[in-house]
Amino acid sequence: MEYQISDLSPHLFWDVDRTGVEWGRHEKMIVEKVLMYGLISDWRIINAVYGKEKIKEISKTIRSMDEVTLTFLCTIYDLKPEDFRCYRLRPFQPNFWE
Repeated sequence: MEYQISDLSPHLFWDVDRTGVEWGRHEKMIVEKVLMYGLISDWRIINAVYGKEKIKEISKTIRSMDEVTLTFLCTIYDLKPEDFRCYRLRPFQPNFWE
């Protein structure tokens, strides 16, 4: 099945003109938005379009990611948090009580 950008959840593209988004030219933006804010149906679509290896490589380069998404990706790709750019570039934030 061939998917269109319009098959993804509309809330993912609240900040851009959805009609100008292309699978090939904007793959990093699409993967990042789906990982951070997408539904499971969006995840299935990008898996079908890009494949797990491509998503894995793109996700490792993302600058910022929440803990839940990072843990999810570590689990499904059998990776360590240190493999992700967002983890390595995380600023040191000491605990308030320490």
